[in-house]
Amino acid sequence: MVKVITYGTYDLLHYGHIRLLERAKALGDWLIVGVTADDFDKQRGKINVRQSLMERIEAVRATGLADEVIVEEYEGQKIDDIRKYDIDIFTVGSDWVGKFDYLNAYCKVVYLPRTEGVSSSEIRESRRPVRLGLAGDARFVSKLWGECAFVNGLHVSALYTRSEALAERGRRELELVTDDFDRLLEGVDAVYLRTRPEEHASQLRRALEAGRHVLCESPLTLSRAESEELMALAREKKLILMEAVKTAYATAYARLLLLVKGGRIGEVLSVDAACTSIRENGEDGAEWNGIHEWGPTALLPVFQLLGTDYRDCRIAARFRDGGQDSFTKLDFVYGHAVAGVKVGDGVKTEGELVVSGTKGYLYVPAPWWKTDYFELRCEDPADNKRWFYQLDGEGIRYELVAFTRAIERGRLISDIDESVTLAISAVMEDFEQRRNMTLL
Repeated sequence: MVKVITYGTYDLLHYGHIRLLERAKALGDWLIVGVTADDFDKQRGKINVRQSLMERIEAVRATGLADEVIVEEYEGQKIDDIRKYDIDIFTVGSDWVGKFDYLNAYCKVVYLPRTEGVSSSEIRESRRPVRLGLAGDARFVSKLWGECAFVNGLHVSALYTRSEALAERGRRELELVTDDFDRLLEGVDAVYLRTRPEEHASQLRRALEAGRHVLCESPLTLSRAESEELMALAREKKLILMEAVKTAYATAYARLLLLVKGGRIGEVLSVDAACTSIRENGEDGAEWNGIHEWGPTALLPVFQLLGTDYRDCRIAARFRDGGQDSFTKLDFVYGHAVAGVKVGDGVKTEGELVVSGTKGYLYVPAPWWKTDYFELRCEDPADNKRWFYQLDGEGIRYELVAFTRAIERGRLISDIDESVTLAISAVMEDFEQRRNMTLL
């Protein structure tokens, strides 16, 4: 029996895929098809895949051409699979000519001609892109703008800003640059908000009333009631309202959550997170309160791991003369655990995340909010383990992909639960009202 193996993403399975599988099948008696896992696709720079791994596997199976379907999950797996399945022929499309010649040491390598004029990328790009309007004054808007270029189906078409530097770039590259928010809404399908948090509630309402989808930098609003009301409005109008915290979309961070919830460190007794920087008034983002700038990120693992039903929250804060806080510490007490959060734009401490449990703890080094690596540390160092994951664009592009997919599908499957969004808004409200606060 001649065994053949091939690999691919098989996103939006089309005639070209089927022809390639037919040619691969004709090379032998038994065809194994490797479908790349979502994480492995991200590592290879394929972040715009539209379908889930299971959808892609089922599409390959439905062709009836694969005798066996496996999942490709890591670099170097092809050699392992060739040995494991006693493969005679490895085959792939001709656009990879020369790339896999090294596999000739293990089996015969055949490059098959691809069907001209059809590809998953072309299918994705042929769909009408989501016209995105950017709103904000900080340099972070420019960073997010750059990440949009990596996302198929998303086109930045307009900019609302009071920053002359951003406006100058916008006039060179965009159809519309304006300092009128309602004008921005006229020519776009969706809006990304990185405006001041106190402006969010009004701007979100205007955007949703205008029928626009919104990706809003956290905090969504500074009031739990306002956030609830806006979420209800988005559901009523069948629009996507998504909170933006880039860390939530990092693969390593998602795996950390799964390990903890799977009991790897036992019962969680404590979560400690710190996010700080030293910035002077007038610097990019320094007009924000430190709690607004860093709080949502630091609160994310607390609420995602311990839940949002805490018994008590105590706040200690130090304020600048201009009224912004330069340092804030929040202490949470749960029925079963505690949590500590340190944030600020006028202090520097180790920006690490530590999740402590009864069997060990998970440690993410600074800057933990750009999570690509974390460690499990145990009583016996021999049981320690490390995990590494690719992180492109600080998680921003993955976040943009999730937003674009949600618009296309007409439903939001967010990495941030609504209860977490509301809990973040509630903390912001407590801060604004100076509830349970000690001034430093």
